[in-house]
Amino acid sequence: MIPLHRSAEVAKAHSNGTPVVALESTIITHGMPYPQNLEVARQVEADVREAGAIPATIAVIHGRLHIGLEDSELTALAQAKNVAKLSRADMAACIATGGTGATTVAATMIAAHLAEIAVFATGGIGGVHKGAEDSFDISADLMELAQTPVTVVAAGAKAILDVAKTLEVLETQGVPVITVGQDSFPAFWSSTSPLKSPLRMDNAADIASAHKMRGNMGLPGGQLVANPIPKEDEIAAADLAPIIKAAQADANTHGISGKAVTPYLLQRIFELTEGRSLTANIALVRNNARFASKIAAALMSKDA
Repeated sequence: MIPLHRSAEVAKAHSNGTPVVALESTIITHGMPYPQNLEVARQVEADVREAGAIPATIAVIHGRLHIGLEDSELTALAQAKNVAKLSRADMAACIATGGTGATTVAATMIAAHLAEIAVFATGGIGGVHKGAEDSFDISADLMELAQTPVTVVAAGAKAILDVAKTLEVLETQGVPVITVGQDSFPAFWSSTSPLKSPLRMDNAADIASAHKMRGNMGLPGGQLVANPIPKEDEIAAADLAPIIKAAQADANTHGISGKAVTPYLLQRIFELTEGRSLTANIALVRNNARFASKIAAALMSKDA
């Protein structure tokens, strides 16, 4: 039996049919320092509530899979040290051995599906790392999207990745990639990129209908909803390009690899942008949480 525990708020929503939006926890444990991480986590949860849904921040704590955290648990997680970063490969092992871990996109999708939550808001998905033709460094997020029926709202793939190859892998895996309100695929900190989005939809109701239709057709996997960062919060792609290149050069120089690559690059870019990247990251996560709440509400509608 899976030791799955819903918070009081999520349990009530589950029983009365209130829309629920899943949230990951690596942004809390690996994304920023305390107490800013706690402040942002609370703000994102508040954004979901204000948009008419219930937030379910997901984490493994002492071997229990928590679907939604009480505020005391959120506070403890924000201050915890040596928290594992969990994906599909190590999530079950962490639970089985009584460990504590924060969930990545892939692990959050698995947990959300187990808890019957159809929509998940995050910052950006993982994908194909630059140089993957030699390292084979490809995030498990992409394969999870191909097999787990959760609609994931993100501001595209993280801009530190090879985004073109990431889109190719998603296409090969049959994952719908839907950009909200524009034809250009967003570039995480930047609202647009030179890449054309495979699909475009302009409202949450259409995205919810597509999610339901996939289920009706028996198609496996979820949807990636690329929700552009608001223009007023973005960092221009031209400004970011040399910064990302410098950060990647630093990572190569220091032999950073595997799971350590993404947090290293994000921290280095934070330093090189003097904090602007984190400010933009918070803005896009909040924007995604609000839009995911609209999709979750639309899924509950009989018209979807």
